[in-house]
Amino acid sequence: MTFSTMLSTMSAGMVKTLGIFVLTLIGSLPLGMVVALLRKSRFKVVRGIISIYISIMRGTPLMLQLLAWYFGPFYLFGLNIGNWRFPALIIGFVANYAAYFAEIYRGGIESIPVGQYEAAEVLGYTKTQTFMKIILPQVVKIIMPSVTNEVITLVKDTSLAFTLAYQEVFSLSKQISASQSSFMPFLIAGVFYFVANYVVEFLMNRVEKSMDYYK
Repeated sequence: MTFSTMLSTMSAGMVKTLGIFVLTLIGSLPLGMVVALLRKSRFKVVRGIISIYISIMRGTPLMLQLLAWYFGPFYLFGLNIGNWRFPALIIGFVANYAAYFAEIYRGGIESIPVGQYEAAEVLGYTKTQTFMKIILPQVVKIIMPSVTNEVITLVKDTSLAFTLAYQEVFSLSKQISASQSSFMPFLIAGVFYFVANYVVEFLMNRVEKSMDYYK
């Protein structure tokens, strides 16, 4: 198999990898904020449930979580999981990364001095207005480096989709390498991940610089 043929064969896997990456970000970034706010709820029960959720997501391997999401409906409820592979994959990634993003958000929110909340209250801002107009813009700037690191990790973690036999770029590289007795598919996959991470880092750095107060 020639290099161009390998690249053409693996291109479909690259598209699937990007699909996992994009859908995970779309789901986990806003869900992470919801989880972070619930983590700071005034209700002890809610805080406890969210703390347990975050502990489980951060304390167990993502690979194990993906297997649980995929096989769980069958073993627990006897449901047909024939078409459940991709939804289970996305739910698993979103649930896992939302927990990490939630802790990043929480750290950013708690870093804002309480005096800013008090000043906003004096000025007549509601709690929602205070958060959206004063707190959130500062939090986004503070957490950007941590979010960037997590997004770069996500690019590499998409390779765990092979756990559910989903044919993204890493799975295809393994199959082609085994059938052709060639290391080239792994090199192609490695270049793909490197370029994807370089693009992510470039874009996130541009966003971070756009929020620089001292440009």
